[in-house]
Amino acid sequence: MFKPSILAAALSLATLAHAGNPIVSTMFTADPAALVDNGRVYLYAGRDEAPVDGKTYVMNEWRVYSSCDMQHWTDHGSPLRFSSFAWAAKDAWAGDIAKRDGKYYFYATVSHKTIHGMAIGVAVSDSPTGPFVDARGSALVTNDMTRETKISWDDIDPAVFIDTDGQAYLYWGNTVMKYAKLKPNMIEFDGPIHTVGLDAFTEASYLHKHNGIYYLSYSAKFPEETVYLTGPSATGPWSWGGVIMAQNAIVKTIHHAIVDFNGKSYIIYHNDKLPTGGEYRRSVAVEEFHYGADGKIGLIAQSAAGPAANPSPGCK
Repeated sequence: MFKPSILAAALSLATLAHAGNPIVSTMFTADPAALVDNGRVYLYAGRDEAPVDGKTYVMNEWRVYSSCDMQHWTDHGSPLRFSSFAWAAKDAWAGDIAKRDGKYYFYATVSHKTIHGMAIGVAVSDSPTGPFVDARGSALVTNDMTRETKISWDDIDPAVFIDTDGQAYLYWGNTVMKYAKLKPNMIEFDGPIHTVGLDAFTEASYLHKHNGIYYLSYSAKFPEETVYLTGPSATGPWSWGGVIMAQNAIVKTIHHAIVDFNGKSYIIYHNDKLPTGGEYRRSVAVEEFHYGADGKIGLIAQSAAGPAANPSPGCK
């Protein structure tokens, strides 16, 4: 006989019944982040809970899913809520994750209780599926630390990148992109915050490396489209690449992550394709894409089918 705790765990690990896009059909999900670890890809997304006629974001938790083949996804529940940070007042906006020295660090956007505006916290876990706990007891970034704009949401959308030399960086921002080096402990900055002027930058900066080329992608304009730049290092200088994905039909945002998994490349993003979906009721989807011989990325079309199965050997 199952014990209640075992039964609950089994139910929380239910495999989603369908393949294709959106990845999750049982709830609204947005702002994807992704991590490939031990032959499995992990997807992290904020949960959109706004009603059909909602006029603002209602987001209280992040969700985590994993896959061995980019088609069948296992639901691992919620590894983290905004309330996991005692200093946070509300909101579970876009985050990102990295693994270092056997620990998993999740960088999360929340509203601060006592400092006006959005802030970025760091949570840590021994497992990619959590639970995650506050690693600092305070915010890593608060709105009063950056003065480039007068808006209260310019410190959002963290993206973490660890270079091949071991140096870690955090990128973030709205209207103006910012970045800073991270100390090896992953919870403190190692030097000043830098600002970067980027053409039509809105938000959702993301850095990845492929065949020795650094790719800085971000959401440009509003409604947003996804564009990319290339450079010789994690800090540029940057050269224009092109548009990766066109704007969505309804929802104005299109936050993304890019990963290599089992020899293929994927972009994970959100759109408005579930019934009653829209600005505050978004859905995460995934597409396979290819680099040209010159390293360029062409325009990636959104699809209902999603990528073909790509089983990872030994992954169950």
